[in-house]
Formats: sequence, structure tokens, C-alpha cells
Amino acid sequence: TSVLNKTKTLRTLIMDPSHFLNRELGSLAFNDRVLDLVESPATPLLERLRFLSIADSILDEFFEIRVAGLKEQMRYGTATLSPDGLTPQETFRLIVPRARAVVDRMYRLFNDVLMPALEAKQIRFLRRVDWNSAQRSWIKAYFLREVMPVLTPIGLDPAHPFPRLLNKSLNFAIALTGKDAFGRNSGSAVLQAPRALPRLIRLPDSIAGASDTFVFLSSILHDNVGELFSGMSATGWFAFQVTRNSELDLEEEDIKNLRLALQGELTQRQFGDAVRLEVADNCSIEMSDFLMQQFGLNDDDLYRVNGPVNLGRLIQVPDSVDNHELKFAPFVQALPKEISKSEEIFASIRTRDILLHHPFQSFKPVVDFIQQAASDSSVVAIKQTVYRAGTASDLIEALISAAHRGKEVTVVVELLARFDEQANINWAGRLEEAGAHVVYGVFGYKTHAKMAMVVRREEGVLKRYVHLGTGNYHVRTTKTYTDFGLLTCNEDICADVNEVFMQLTGLGKAGTLRQLWQAPFNLHHHVIQSIENEAENARAGKPAKIIAKLNQLTEPKVITALYAASMAGVKIDLIVRGVCTLRPGVPELSDNIRVRSVLGRFLEHTRIYYFHHCGTPNVYISSADWMERNFFRRIEVAVPILDAKLKRRVIGEGLVPYLRDNTHAWEMNADGAYHRKTPRTGSGLVAQEHLLDMYAKPT
Repeated sequence: TSVLNKTKTLRTLIMDPSHFLNRELGSLAFNDRVLDLVESPATPLLERLRFLSIADSILDEFFEIRVAGLKEQMRYGTATLSPDGLTPQETFRLIVPRARAVVDRMYRLFNDVLMPALEAKQIRFLRRVDWNSAQRSWIKAYFLREVMPVLTPIGLDPAHPFPRLLNKSLNFAIALTGKDAFGRNSGSAVLQAPRALPRLIRLPDSIAGASDTFVFLSSILHDNVGELFSGMSATGWFAFQVTRNSELDLEEEDIKNLRLALQGELTQRQFGDAVRLEVADNCSIEMSDFLMQQFGLNDDDLYRVNGPVNLGRLIQVPDSVDNHELKFAPFVQALPKEISKSEEIFASIRTRDILLHHPFQSFKPVVDFIQQAASDSSVVAIKQTVYRAGTASDLIEALISAAHRGKEVTVVVELLARFDEQANINWAGRLEEAGAHVVYGVFGYKTHAKMAMVVRREEGVLKRYVHLGTGNYHVRTTKTYTDFGLLTCNEDICADVNEVFMQLTGLGKAGTLRQLWQAPFNLHHHVIQSIENEAENARAGKPAKIIAKLNQLTEPKVITALYAASMAGVKIDLIVRGVCTLRPGVPELSDNIRVRSVLGRFLEHTRIYYFHHCGTPNVYISSADWMERNFFRRIEVAVPILDAKLKRRVIGEGLVPYLRDNTHAWEMNADGAYHRKTPRTGSGLVAQEHLLDMYAKPT
């Protein structure tokens, strides 16, 4: 009867839409938290500009993926409700005003806060009305020399229909009067700015009168429109940008070679269905109506902006301005003592497991792990997964070198890593040319697990070493993302990693793993079972606690299990950087659940699962968020931290400071709104700064 009642309670919790927040609104709330960092005077000025660019890019992806998905559902009449009980149409109606509010806030911060503050520091964005004669002369010469030769203005007439415009390209709609050389005038033209052209041009110091003066490409084009349409008059010049659906459409039954099929799809991604139109706020109603008609959009999809139509392009400014006082202080990443004492990394790993906490500790030991394996005559095989590696990678160059040296190299390249597909295709080609075995995982399941295994012959016996991490094998992002990595030769963990690689490269049923939890097979089951175990302990009067640090939390059954655990008396702390659809603090449902989001200089990327387990905690690090896609449509692993000292480190570095952060933490209310924590005078704690002080050294 007890089991039956428990099952009925869980089913009731799952079926009640009022217990779930809307995922799309959660995405927009995350953008608002990033904009809080832009607004805060405590953030260095150029970093505020960087955060603004990041917020714009996040919003772009929200439209390219999430809004595009909603529009497809509406187009095809999908009746599926989201967990919060809304139809796609209802969700879309909710997000439009919220998205507009985010956009308005971004441009208000740019125009009214950042621009004056930057100008006060001699960093200027010159408008056309402010150019003096010398600047105008230099800009004219620059236009004729560097810009005009690559432009292709298109006058619209029956022989020149409206062109196909690239996703998020900078474009201009021009209203014209007069006749051209052939006596034509349709009254309008379109110009797409080539992507090869910089969107911001730095003026020479001698011309600008200051060292950091920039001019927008759009201003240069606007000022020289007469050169593009000789003998005609431009009565209107309107910048615009269209955002398109960027999801790839691949059907397994139609594919013989995934890499070739993907290459074909990537060329079409730039021309997916339009989902949003951004126009400069001076755009006439007639022109915006004309553009919406061309893209099949309506007023709900139109965003008028007071400034450049792509704030994301401003990301180049902080890196190009040499003023360290306006940026985060540089630092030197620490090296673990266990490794710095030994030149040969395999001897260090044999001594004890090594835990790396990036970016506070260097990623160099992981690079050394693969580079030493590539040149070590005792190493016979290397296997690694690649999700995101970037366009330049010492790690993959080492794998290529190992293959050239005749070692058995196997690389599982995830070709469908969103927006990194082309880079991964290129690496796959180079690895194959070097003689490595390259596979693309399992169709329909993204290989998201971060694993590398080295097989070494020692005293006549083969011994395995592995690296498992929460983040990508991407050297650049290891300096800006927080992640944990584990280097170990534990036999059980190594055997599990080998089993996962066998699944990815071969055929056959999945074997039973000894230590790792794996999606899509048992990760979801183990997470729910661990939550329910804490609930049982609480009901029995034992101490019970759950802490999870995640990027996103949206999976309904896990949320339901957390609600049930809260009702049983389990204390639950959730540190969720982005979207969380669980409602904390609801009386008699989630009284014992607290949700917070921590943002800062580094992108919080670590996933940690902590279960109190009657005082002997079970602690896992993972690449998997608690989302449906991670549990059921990806190949993921969660790795137990078995060494007691390292377990204390994960808790003490990855969880405790984030629960104590009272400066860069936002706590969630039951309605999904967030409020930023504010410390009492002299008692502020910033988790990331605390960890920098603990490990890194200033330069």
C-alpha cells in the first residue's frame, strides 16, 4: 500500500502543470542575469561590454533554436503541451514581450550607460555627425580601398528578385529615387555586407586624436551610399538583420555517410526559415513591412533597435583595447603539486588520482597526458572523444602525431556539436589522413561524454589510464569555463571507460558498468534512485541532503523526485546556472528546496551531483545536465570521486563556495523570478574570486 500511495503521489506531481516553470521564460531570465553583470559598476568596464556582447549572442541562439522550434510546432499544428501545460502558441505569446524587454534593456545599457562610460575613458564609437573633415577624408579613402571592391548592391526589379540573405548577416535596405544607366528604378535596393569586412574599424591615432576610436562599418557604408548608386538619391538607408532556424535536419534512413550529409546540411543552415527581423529604429514602416513580407514574418517577429543591429560584434573591442585597468586582472593558472614533482605524468597518476579544477588550475596536464602518450614508446593505443576542440588544438595535433608514429588511435568525433560542426569535420578528415580510426558515435545520440584513455605496456602487462571531465577538450575554453577533470588508473573506472568506447565503435549490447553511470542506459535511473534513497533516509529520521550543480534542470521526472524528497524532509540545494523549471519554496511541495544561479568572470560549466548517503557522501562529476536530452538522447557518463581527499576538494571547491556566494549569486523565487544576493558591508564572498585566491597567481 505504501508503494502504491507513493507511486500515486509521484504521478500526481508529474501531471500537475502548475509545478513547472516555463523553459523559454527561464532562458530569457538567464539573459537578464547576464545583463545584471553589464549593469553592475563592480564589473570592469570593458568586461561589461564583453558581457553585453555575450548576452546578445545568447539571445541570438535562443531565437535560432528555441523560438525556431516553437515556430515549427505552430506551423505543423503540434498539440504537445510543455510540462507547464502551455501550447506552443501560448508559449510564443508569453515570450514576445519578455524578449522585447531584454532587447530594450540591452540597447539602453549600451547607449545610456556603457557609451558615456567608455567615452570618459577615451574609448569612442564615432557617429557620422561627429566626424571632422580629416576623419571623413580618411574614411572615404578606406571605403574606396577596402570596402567598395567587395560590395554587391542589388537593385530590386523583375531581373533581380530579393536575394537570399545569410543568417545574422549585416544588411541594408535602401530607398532610392532617380534612374540608373538603363533607365531603371524599382525604388529600392538591398546590400549585404560581406562577412570578410570588420564591423568595427579602428581609426589611426593621428586621425582620431585618441588611441581607441572606432567607427561602425554601417556608418561608413551609409556615408558613402552615393558611390554605390551613381546618379541616384538614397532617401532611406536602413540596417537590418534576419535570424534563421539553425537546427540541422538529418534523417537516419536517408544517410549513408554522416560526414558527407552534414557537409551538405551546413551550407543550408545559413538559409533556414526566418524567425526574427531586427531593423534600425529609423526604418520606415513601409520598408519594415516590405522586409517582413519577404521573410514570411509578422509584427510579433519584428524588433526595432536603437543602435547597431548586432551587439555581439562588439566582442572584439575588449580584446583590441590595451587598458588592463578596465579588464579582469590577468592570472597564472596553478599546476597540481602531484604533477609538478614528476616529469612523467603516468608515474604521477599511478601514485594517486589527480583532480584538476579549471580554470583555476591549468589544463596543461591533460595536454601533457596525450602528448606524452603520443611520443611514449610504451603506449600502444589512445582513445578519445571530441565534442568541441576549436579550430586549433594541440590535443588533436598530438593524436595525429600518435597515429603517424603507428600507435592505435581511435577518436570518436561528434559531428553534431552545435555550431562546431565544420571544425569537427575538418579534424575528422585530418585524423583519418593520419591513419587514425575515426567514428561518429551512434546516430541519434550525441556523444557528449568527455573521455580519453591511454593503454600502456608496463612490465609486460597492459595498463590503462584515463581522463574524464565535465568540459570539452578545448584549450581556450578551459581558461574561461569552470570544469573538473579526473586523471586516474583505477581499474574499475578504466574498465568502464573501455566498455563505453567499445559501445561507441562497435556493435552489441551494453555491458554492466562497475563505477560509472551512463546515459542513455542508467544515468536517469541512478539519479532518481539516489534522490529516492535520500527521501527514504529522511522518512527514517536520518540526515538527508542533496546538492546538485548544473547548467540546466528541466527533466520532469527528476524534478518530481526532488519534490517528493523535499516533502519527505530532504534539504536540497540546487546551483543551476541557466534554466531551471522546478519551483522552489512552494509550501508543502518544495519548502526544502533552494535554487540559486551563480554567474561571474568565468562561465560556470561544472556538473556535480552530491548525495549525503548517511554521512558518507556519494559525489559524482559529469558532463550531463538534468535534462531530457542528456538522459535519453546523449551518451554521457557520471564519474564517482572515490578518493576521500579529492571528494572533499570537489565539495569544498565546487559546491560550498557557490552556496556561500552572496555577491554574484541570484536566488530564485517560486514564481521563477530571481533576486540578486547583496552582502552586508565587509562580508562579501564571490566564489570564483575565492577560488582564484586559493590557486591562481596574479601576473
